[in-house]
Amino acid sequence: MKSISVKDLMDRFSLEVLAGEDQLDRKITKSKAHRPGLEFVGFFEFFPMELVQVLGRKELNFLHTLSDEEQKLRIGNIVNYHPPCFIITANQDSIDYLTGCCIQEGIPLLRTDEDPTSEFVSKLDAYMLKALAPEMAIHGVCVNVSGIGVLLRGKSGIGKSETAHTLIRRGHRLVADDVVTLKKLGPQTLLGTHDEKTKELLALRSIGLVNVVRLYGREAFQDQTRIVLDIELTKWEENSLYNDLELEPKFSDYMGVQIPYIEIQLQPGRDVAGLIEAAANNWYLQREGYSAMEEFSKRLGEGK
Repeated sequence: MKSISVKDLMDRFSLEVLAGEDQLDRKITKSKAHRPGLEFVGFFEFFPMELVQVLGRKELNFLHTLSDEEQKLRIGNIVNYHPPCFIITANQDSIDYLTGCCIQEGIPLLRTDEDPTSEFVSKLDAYMLKALAPEMAIHGVCVNVSGIGVLLRGKSGIGKSETAHTLIRRGHRLVADDVVTLKKLGPQTLLGTHDEKTKELLALRSIGLVNVVRLYGREAFQDQTRIVLDIELTKWEENSLYNDLELEPKFSDYMGVQIPYIEIQLQPGRDVAGLIEAAANNWYLQREGYSAMEEFSKRLGEGK
C-alpha cells in the first residue's frame, strides 16, 4: 500500500510543528482529511481514525465552550484512536490539553495559517489523492493536444518523440517522453505525468535530448494531464486499414480505467500529427454529443 509521511505534508504545506516533532515519520495511507464533529459529542461508530484530522475555527470554538473536564474527555477520546496527525488551521492557538495529549501519545500536532478551513482541506485532499494514487509506468510519450491528454505508444524507433515534436511546433504541449507515469485518481480518471528525471526533455533521434521549454517557451510543456486517448503508432501494412464510416470503438485498460484506443499506421507523407489532432478534437465533439456519422445518416435520409 502506498503511503506518505506526516513530514511530506509538513514540507508541502509549510506546516508549523506544535508537538510530536519526533514522530513526523508516521505514515498516511488514506487520501482524505477529516474534520471531527460528531466525535466531539461522543459518537464514534463511523470515526475514520486512519485519516488526517483537521481542526478549524468551528471545532476549536466548540471545544472552548466546554469546561476543562469536558475538554479532556472529548479530546482524549479522539486522541486515543491515534490518527496520523492533527492540523490546526487559521493560525489558531492550540488547546493546552490537546498539545499535552499529542506529546504523551506521540501524535504530531501541526498548524497552518491557511483560512478558511474548507479551502485548506480541499488542497490537502487533492495533494493526498495524487500522492497516494495507484500508479504504473509505461514506455511512451504523453502530450496535451488542445487541452486533451493523449498517450502515444509504439515500438522503439517508430517515431513517437518525433510526432510529439511536430505537435509541440503546432502549439501543443509535452507532458512526458520515454517514461510516462500513469496515476489512477478514480474509476474513470487516469492522470499522465513525468518521472521528474525527464521533465521538459524530449529525445529526438539524430539530434539528442532537447529541452522543449528552452527551445519553444513555457507554453510547450505541461506538468500533467488527464489521459483520454490511447494512440498506438504502428508500421504501415497493406490492406490492413478499412475505410469504414463508423469504426467499432476499442479500449485500452490501465489499472481498471478504460481509455479509447486508436491505431495509426505510419507511412511516408502521412500527416500523423494532423491525424492525432483530428482524433483529439473528434473525441471532444463526441463528448459534447456530436456524431459526424449521425449527421451523415440524417442527410442521407433527408435526400430520399
